[in-house]
Amino acid sequence: MKIVYMGTPDFAVGALESLLAAGHEVVLVVTQPDKPQGRGKAEKCTPVKECALKHDIPVFQPVKIKTPDSVAYLKQFEADVFVVAAFGQILSQEILDMPKYGCINIHASLLPKYRGSAPIQWVILNKEKETGVTIMQMDAGIDTGDMLLQKGFALTGKDTGETVHDKLSALGAELIVEALRALEEGALTPVAQTEENTCYAPMLTKSIGCIDWTKDADTIDHYIRGLYPWPGTYTFLDGKKVKLFSAIPVELEQEANPGEVVCVEKDSIMVATGNGALIITELQLEGKKRMPVKDFLLGYKITPGMCFCAE
Repeated sequence: MKIVYMGTPDFAVGALESLLAAGHEVVLVVTQPDKPQGRGKAEKCTPVKECALKHDIPVFQPVKIKTPDSVAYLKQFEADVFVVAAFGQILSQEILDMPKYGCINIHASLLPKYRGSAPIQWVILNKEKETGVTIMQMDAGIDTGDMLLQKGFALTGKDTGETVHDKLSALGAELIVEALRALEEGALTPVAQTEENTCYAPMLTKSIGCIDWTKDADTIDHYIRGLYPWPGTYTFLDGKKVKLFSAIPVELEQEANPGEVVCVEKDSIMVATGNGALIITELQLEGKKRMPVKDFLLGYKITPGMCFCAE
């Protein structure tokens, strides 16, 4: 097929590589504009742009994809289908109707659950048992189009936002090739989404990572794992910000206030929560490097009775 590919972050790179390996002709890559990053504010291109340049594919980076000029430019390529994966802009109806097979989206959830921009993290935060990828026909709504192909997998108690991201990216790369082959053969039966059992996965902000120690240990553990690597979880100790990277939820038999340190071992710190406790095993103190608790305790004295708090 002749494809215009729209995507921006790492998640979308695998699918682009997969389409090329399958022999499809990607005539254009559309991605978000370069953004200044780092202390020097040097312009950094998106991961999808880097992939496109590696394969000598033309790149288009509109600030707004729905402008008349952008629409006119896309029409020149006469693509059979537009494939979209975490592009980051909403397409107009004019664009949706442009290709022969319309616009096909690789969505990182088992629709109709977790429509929206952050499904990868929210499935962990909400303690779901499974997640997956849905290949869908895009319409004017937000992830509301007909489902073309779907495949899921079970989540584990060790999965993080990072591990689930990587699994979904690989699965999406596999399914989009399968979906386009079936689409071309007329072998796909679109399934309309219902409005039952739907939920939305809103955009993440840094503030969501502030730990509320009154919540139970299992919930806090899901936040630590689900929000890794971004935006991450954090708390405060003696007025200093502490980022948490790994912890183990356990039962707590003694009475203690949420956030209170109840036990300190050479390689762990046990902190009371609203129900149960967390054994912290890896953290990062403000101004220091990320490290195992064993190394952290060599330079910072923690004793029972000290308290982690929200500010």
